[in-house]
Amino acid sequence: MRVREVTGSSTRDREDRLATEEPLEIRLAWPGRRAERLSVTMRTPGHDFELAAGFLFGEGVLKSAADLHTIAYCNDHTLSADQEFNVVTVELGRPPLREPSARYDGPTAGSSACGVCGKQSVDEVLGAASAAQRPTPEPRRKPRVVTADVIATLPDRLREAQRVFSATGGLHAAALFDADGTPVVVREDIGRHNAVDKVVGSRVLADLGTDLAVLCVSGRIGFELAQKAVAAGVDVIAAVGAPSSLTVQLAERAGLCTVGFLREDRFVIYTEPDRIGV
Repeated sequence: MRVREVTGSSTRDREDRLATEEPLEIRLAWPGRRAERLSVTMRTPGHDFELAAGFLFGEGVLKSAADLHTIAYCNDHTLSADQEFNVVTVELGRPPLREPSARYDGPTAGSSACGVCGKQSVDEVLGAASAAQRPTPEPRRKPRVVTADVIATLPDRLREAQRVFSATGGLHAAALFDADGTPVVVREDIGRHNAVDKVVGSRVLADLGTDLAVLCVSGRIGFELAQKAVAAGVDVIAAVGAPSSLTVQLAERAGLCTVGFLREDRFVIYTEPDRIGV
């Protein structure tokens, strides 16, 4: 689109690019139950199936790709052409591990700024994380230690992978990293919670583990991001912004290391400081 840029006392007209924002409706079905609307979120189109799978994983509704029967754009004849690719139906092969929370009864909408607002309590979050575990889990592994030098490099590595942000300046990003700082999967979205769902969902759909060493996100660490990190089983969540008080409360109870104000030469560890090797 054409914009007018003002710099000091001078102006110039030029072309600019905007990040796309459209609604995505997620519908859920399983044997004996027809598809019903579960959630609506404002997102950047792309990787929609990952977003839906990651969202359901974080809610404890499914635990792996084996729980999925199909995931597809809805072919409801009542949808317009514009709506066709804004509705995803997830059909499970069995009833959900955990019934979707009552807050999803009827039409609900989440903005691109907020993910799981309305989660009833920290206990409910921990319950969702437990539901996502396998029925016969392996013995809990020893938490990995990530060096301070690696942690300090993550914002730049995340930024380097943000191709759409470079063009628009309007997207958040999330990435899963190995303990040596290698980026495993990176996603962008207008909503930071959607970016995390896409990252986690990509691992779920590939039937790969979500419990990598670090989840790094742009912006702050809100409660909804901590919830998704706990469900994924990562050791550390790190961000350039600060965590909220409820985020720290959840992280303390779940044993999640939380790192904020992450810069090249400085960061703050709020919980589980022994996870970072200084």
